[in-house]
Amino acid sequence: MARRFKVAVAATAAVALGLSGCGSPSSKNDTGKADNSKITAQKSATDPNAKGPAPEAPGVHKGGNIIITAESTPSTFDPTDTYYTDSNEIEKLTFRTPTQYAIRDGQPVLVPDLTDLGTVSSDKLTWTFKMTGQYKYEDGTDVKVDDLAYAIKRSFAHDVFPNGPTYQMGYFKDGDKYKGPYADGDTYAGVETQGTDTLIIHLAKPFSDLPFYMTFPMFTPIPKAKDNKQDYKNHPLSTGPYMFDQYVAGTSLTLKKNPNWDPNTDPVRHAYADTWTFKWGGELVSTQQKVLNSAGDDANSLQYQDVDASLIPQLTGDKAKQLITGESPCTYVLNIDTRKIPDINVRKAIAKAINWDAISKANGNNDKTAEPASTFMPPGVPGYTKYTPYPDLTGTGAGDPDGAKKLLTDAGKLGFEVSWYYDNTKPVAQQVSNIRADSLTKAGFKVKAIGVATADLRAKISDYSAPVNLAQGPRGWCSDWPTGSSWLPVLFQTHSIADGISWGFLSDAAIDKKIDDVALLPSDQATSKWAPLDQELMGMYVALPWYYTKMATVAGTNIGGAVGDATMGMPFFPEMYLKS
Repeated sequence: MARRFKVAVAATAAVALGLSGCGSPSSKNDTGKADNSKITAQKSATDPNAKGPAPEAPGVHKGGNIIITAESTPSTFDPTDTYYTDSNEIEKLTFRTPTQYAIRDGQPVLVPDLTDLGTVSSDKLTWTFKMTGQYKYEDGTDVKVDDLAYAIKRSFAHDVFPNGPTYQMGYFKDGDKYKGPYADGDTYAGVETQGTDTLIIHLAKPFSDLPFYMTFPMFTPIPKAKDNKQDYKNHPLSTGPYMFDQYVAGTSLTLKKNPNWDPNTDPVRHAYADTWTFKWGGELVSTQQKVLNSAGDDANSLQYQDVDASLIPQLTGDKAKQLITGESPCTYVLNIDTRKIPDINVRKAIAKAINWDAISKANGNNDKTAEPASTFMPPGVPGYTKYTPYPDLTGTGAGDPDGAKKLLTDAGKLGFEVSWYYDNTKPVAQQVSNIRADSLTKAGFKVKAIGVATADLRAKISDYSAPVNLAQGPRGWCSDWPTGSSWLPVLFQTHSIADGISWGFLSDAAIDKKIDDVALLPSDQATSKWAPLDQELMGMYVALPWYYTKMATVAGTNIGGAVGDATMGMPFFPEMYLKS
């Protein structure tokens, strides 16, 4: 399974989820909804009959330049290599994919884009997708079904595109053998085409969520003749409403309208603004303050990282209308290596000891950007159920070191050593580590907190043979699509350890089978089955839930149509416009 790179191994939650968030009680997730104190549950939804053009908002002003800023820089705009949520959201302006999400009343709805939503064979091992119209690239050439097939084949060149999603390698036929068109040529048993409009995907095992997966940019068509490998990211061919104008890697991107995009064939996207300008690298707080002040061009801007806690007191009166809230599919936990802490009573003692309230305060959590977690799957994932929390697994409370010490003593484990890595160059990370260490020391643990530089942290917590037993990566996780199958099978099965994305480091054949049994069901039948498994895993104390993230970003006073994209924890760019 693939890694959600943006949140997988970050230094602290504040750093890791600077591009993400979640949660809003508002049905529209629109600007002006300042109260997002509770995350609302999402429902799985599809609309196989959706057609273009996308419904137009009443009274929309067209034209102008929308300015988007962020402190963090997108790593690439090659669709095959895209996995970060900010790149993915930006690419919704430039790439069309076989399927896509429309945002309706704050909920993501899976709809046809370049193809229908697919038909699966009786044995669940073959999916057939039909192109739903005729489309062109920005240069006026036709999009061909062979280009869709080639893009899929290209995604297996993981040596060339190491950061892209990898579900196809486990689910597609011979996906574990085929190394992509550069190394193994175009002949690949997992993908074929028929005629001019039919794409067929053969699977190694059933994958009921394939239509959701096909919203990823890696499925956007790429003509083989235009594929210049690593250089493709500098000017990928557009099929969406906008195309690259000027791109300075790491600094800025300007998009202009794609004259060959036909809105009548597109059920999702608009092209309200004439141009978009993306700028990266500006200091977070000062950039967000400029957006809030909205002087001159700053009124036409949006900063897509979570609003800094220091600015929240300003969000009253008219400025409250500049806060955009929305759902996000992410959860943060304290990961426990059960291979090294096999006694569940020791794990329960860790959970009982920790002062979650102090840690959350030090981390800057607030009701705009975080909600205490008591499950693994967040409320933004269809099938989420808020079951009765286990003791000490609510992401809240000042901790009970005396109770934890009794658990340790009764288990004969007083003085048990717990250890973790932390970023010793960041004050917040240091403070979080110190609070955790103090809680566990008072509970009778021996504590070994190992400070490392920011540049080394990702590698350290990704090394599952490292001499630590707490807080390894991933420290947080976001859905790859809105179902439980991008959570439990990815994080808790035996293969997760080898994949480098394990919560709990479980190697349990019985758990593997239970997860497989649900994963093999059709999506509509599997949805209600994930929560009981979530609850069973939570009761094993393999990872301690901390908080769900929320999307809370600030927009200039002239930004209209800004709604949350629950699949990304980002503002949904295709519906944005300038009010004047």
